[in-house]
Amino acid sequence: MLARLLRGSARNVFFRAALMIAAIADVDWRVEGNIPLGFLYLIPMLLVGSVLDRWQIALVAGVCTILTEVFDNYDWYTWAAIPRDILIFAAFICAGFFTLEVVRSRQTMMKHAGRLESEMQARREAEEQLQVLIESSPAGVFTADSDGKILLANEAAHRLFGVDAESLPGRPAHEFLPSLENLPALSRGRAAFRTVMQCRGRRASGEYFLADVWFSTYQTNAGSRLAAMVVDASEDLRSREELSLNQMLAGSRILVAAVSHEIRNVAGAIAMAHANLSRSGAVEGNRDLEALGSLVEALERIASIDLRGRTGQPASVDLTALLEELRIVVEPVLSDQEIRLDLDVERGLPAVWADRQSLMQVFLNLIRNSERALEDSESRRISISARSAADRVVIRFSDTGPGVSRPEHLFKPFQNDARDTGLGLYLSRAFMRSFRGELRYEPAGLDPVPHAAGATFIVELAPVPAGEKGANGKDPDSSRGRPRAVPRESEPVARIRT
Repeated sequence: MLARLLRGSARNVFFRAALMIAAIADVDWRVEGNIPLGFLYLIPMLLVGSVLDRWQIALVAGVCTILTEVFDNYDWYTWAAIPRDILIFAAFICAGFFTLEVVRSRQTMMKHAGRLESEMQARREAEEQLQVLIESSPAGVFTADSDGKILLANEAAHRLFGVDAESLPGRPAHEFLPSLENLPALSRGRAAFRTVMQCRGRRASGEYFLADVWFSTYQTNAGSRLAAMVVDASEDLRSREELSLNQMLAGSRILVAAVSHEIRNVAGAIAMAHANLSRSGAVEGNRDLEALGSLVEALERIASIDLRGRTGQPASVDLTALLEELRIVVEPVLSDQEIRLDLDVERGLPAVWADRQSLMQVFLNLIRNSERALEDSESRRISISARSAADRVVIRFSDTGPGVSRPEHLFKPFQNDARDTGLGLYLSRAFMRSFRGELRYEPAGLDPVPHAAGATFIVELAPVPAGEKGANGKDPDSSRGRPRAVPRESEPVARIRT
């Protein structure tokens, strides 16, 4: 009932309190006998305490005290009346002040509750927007604890790592990004660490890809945490390498075409001199014969021009890492054509002496040739094996295609039966010889891994002695412009940019 009386505006509540005071005073005046009704003024005092200030409450309490003293028919004795009135006034004013404090506390609590509700609503909206942003992001986003176990991951991360939905939490992050296994920033007490890393990623199916990882660490009451965003950069690497190969072939066509033009001019002059000799019938002491000799020498000089020195400076190259990078580049394309790629690399292969970019182009050209050869084959498989033998490192590229019909015409440019210009193998061998390597064709009978048909090409490279560096005085991968993390024997190579 009191709650109903307190409803409404301050004016209405005060009006109700005034009516109640008047009604109690009227009843107290009309009731005869020594029946004290002054305690009823406590009810209107509760009402005025909810709408008036302190001095106003004190004024109303005084009025109620006077009305109580007048209408309760108490005998007036100074020594008894004054203490009685003080007690009555104290009761009335305390009731009003109590209500005032309760109302003010309630109002303060309501304000705090409203502020908290607004903050919670704003936080919920921010969290919902952040969740939508993360879930709709094409990049894989996840968080991990100090042990490297994934706590949360978005849908893109599940697709990137090739796992079922909601199955990433609880699994170690280094299972998919091995380079995160020994990240020192996850140790307790370490300062926050923010950086970008490029490393080799691994899907649940065992397929490798090149990953760009943006990650940072932070501290919580439960320990260190890692937040990471991962993007599959294999397509960029693939496009870059394919573009490099195409540019190399295009530039080489121009170079060889210029050389071929000069050769044709010299050959035409030789043909004319030969025709003159044929018509004269005299050979000995003829000046045309001497001219023919000079032209032949010029032809030999022009034909001796090769592409050595056109490539970059040789350096020590981690062949295992390069072959894994090759796999990242070509495997998706081969999978789309239902071609199986087998990569068998001997553990502990030594570093080799080569120009990394040129060697990658040679490998890509061999894969491309095998890819074209397998277009009409029922069994589609390309095998790559790398072994160390004596003072050489041997990489064998084999396919199950129809094989090479005329091996003696390999490594010669501008063949009549070539699909393109026929420069691929010619330039690949030139590149290999520029850094003391060799590229050759191996007949099927000599292949130690027998197969029904197909072609096998052998790439031979010189190993780098322990402790020796490349001609540019740098480590193998420093020429790419990024410092590289030192991997363990079975780990991928990771590039970290801080």
